[in-house]
Amino acid sequence: MDRRKELKEQYKHIKPDMGIFIIQSNLNNRCYIERTQDLKSSINRTKFTLRFGNHPNEELQKEWKEYGETSFIIEILENLEYDKDELKTDYSEDLTLLQMIWEEKLLQKGLKFYK
Repeated sequence: MDRRKELKEQYKHIKPDMGIFIIQSNLNNRCYIERTQDLKSSINRTKFTLRFGNHPNEELQKEWKEYGETSFIIEILENLEYDKDELKTDYSEDLTLLQMIWEEKLLQKGLKFYK
């Protein structure tokens, strides 16, 4: 197998990091969290939509536009590990549960969510 085919084959088997990330305002105790099966892509997509005014969360979008990107922190809260069972491909329930756990933790810390 030539090097190009080998690299393609390796790429097919790479699993993206999945989990929960947060966008938190530095100005108030508000945040937005999202679950995803591809953290890197989702964070990049979210930054892009916020920068161009297309984010579905209108409150977050309004504050992002008003105060600017530097007024927010975007970070990964938790990575969800893949099962050792290679047959499992749907992690949506696991991610939903993880998001619920994080929402509860953040509420206990006094954070409020963008609606």
